Amino acid sequence: MSLFEQVSQGIIEAMKARDKEKLEALRNLKKVMLEARSDKGAGSELTDEESLKLISKLVKQGRDSAEIFDTQNRKDLYEQEIAQVRVLETYLPVKLTDEELTAAVKAIIAKTGATSLKDMGRVIGAASKELAGKAEGRDIADKVKALLA
Repeated sequence: MSLFEQVSQGIIEAMKARDKEKLEALRNLKKVMLEARSDKGAGSELTDEESLKLISKLVKQGRDSAEIFDTQNRKDLYEQEIAQVRVLETYLPVKLTDEELTAAVKAIIAKTGATSLKDMGRVIGAASKELAGKAEGRDIADKVKALLA
């Protein structure tokens, strides 16, 4: 079952359970997925990798919004955003631990043959593709910089 189908099934389950927050988050996600699908071309399907990128983007935007609401003392909107982020995170793969990320980046550095900070862009590009959804770009960049320095 593709990620798009899982989201559609989740919407049905949320409606049956009358889970308003989950339903709202999944409907928003499906809308974004449909828009991305139509951008690609009529009738084309989104791959799971593309779907994961969309979900990661929405999670990041939700966290950023929640942070803003928190600084403005808007606890009601903060809670709403965080609840939606939690729902979306259930569709993402498990995040890598620091040790797993270090091992993965070391393997990518060895694979690309990088030796100095000059090769950082190439390594980050490869790592971002390979670790999509499993680690945030900022964490990948920090780890690559630390290992190449």
